[in-house]
Amino acid sequence: MDDPICPLCQRPIPPEAKQSQHHLIPKLRGGKGGETVLLHQICHNEIHATLTETELARSYHTIAALRSHPRLEKFIAWVGKRPPAFHSKTPGARRKR
Repeated sequence: MDDPICPLCQRPIPPEAKQSQHHLIPKLRGGKGGETVLLHQICHNEIHATLTETELARSYHTIAALRSHPRLEKFIAWVGKRPPAFHSKTPGARRKR
């Protein structure tokens, strides 16, 4: 069976890769029980390092919107050159909720 594809970076997510579910609308902003997508953990970390929960709920609750954010565009270009199971710590502090 083929590995799932990360909708943010478009790379395969092999079984050994760190991965997690992302709520398109944050749980704290009404998304509990809502739609989730499987992402590489590094991609998920970058989303939450870049955007607040409020920004995610208001303007970035679709994959297309996330992929169009300037910082995430740069991240996607960078991580796209890495192997599918690549992981590293996300620099900087996590954004406020």
